[in-house]
Amino acid sequence: MNQSYDGNLSHKAQEHDVMMKGRKFLNITGVKQVESFDNEEFLLETVMGPLAIRGENLQMKNLDVEQGIVSIKGSRIYDLVYLDDHNGEKAKGFFGKLFK
Repeated sequence: MNQSYDGNLSHKAQEHDVMMKGRKFLNITGVKQVESFDNEEFLLETVMGPLAIRGENLQMKNLDVEQGIVSIKGSRIYDLVYLDDHNGEKAKGFFGKLFK
């Protein structure tokens, strides 16, 4: 089941932190938008760039729109990847970076 959250999160929280506990829990601050999510992957737009999170049985446990905080729980988190443009070129958007 693929879900998405279309609303922009508040830009109030300009700091970006990723806190992981036991490869099962993630708290992420500085989230601007949740691009998409399902039980294997979350795609988030953060103040530090796009972030892909991959794992097993992923669930959104908390979404604080006001503060830009997302909490994710899963059986196991495998991968956290920032989808940055390393060439210094202007990005063509989130999916342009993802499928480059």
